[in-house]
Amino acid sequence: MRLFIPPGVFSPLSDTRLLAERVRAEPRLRDGNALDLCTGSGALAVVAALAGAATVTAVDASRRAVLTARFNARLNGVRVRALRGDLFEPVAGERFDVIVSNPPYIPGEGAGRGFDAGHDGRELIDRVCARVADHLMPGGVALLVQSSICGEAATLEALRDAGLAAEVIDRRRGPLGPVMRARAPELWRKGLLEGDDEELLVLRGRAA
Repeated sequence: MRLFIPPGVFSPLSDTRLLAERVRAEPRLRDGNALDLCTGSGALAVVAALAGAATVTAVDASRRAVLTARFNARLNGVRVRALRGDLFEPVAGERFDVIVSNPPYIPGEGAGRGFDAGHDGRELIDRVCARVADHLMPGGVALLVQSSICGEAATLEALRDAGLAAEVIDRRRGPLGPVMRARAPELWRKGLLEGDDEELLVLRGRAA
């Protein structure tokens, strides 16, 4: 897969690569309809299309990210419908077989639009979990990636409260990413981080 990442668009890191592995392995994806929320560069949308999804929609609040996702789809010879808007608003009333998301999850209230997610990193995660079931087909699957710093149990509970059967299907421990590492002193002070590493988690929620 080839990607063009212009300035101002978040470059895929290890969390995207981890989620991409699970997207490729998801049985519901083949010949299904897929949605990639907070698409950024469009990497996961392209992965879904290359893995055999019948249709792929990508959504991001950033106009530059939407244009980048469209370009990267063409660069890889696949079709992706890229829409600008806030999470599920551009796909109101639509349902999908697979919804994937690598939402911003780094605790922070600054100008880092691509990764800041409130004081505990859960601002976008909780919003996705609260509404994802309304956009899944029967038996549909949501795949989310986040850091352990944001609370594994809280996300599982949020998905279950939305009516999904939820579980962690992958976890990888490693050093903090560049943004999280830069904020480590503040995260230590707030009690959100212990040590200098984290687990990346992929969570799967399945609709009845």
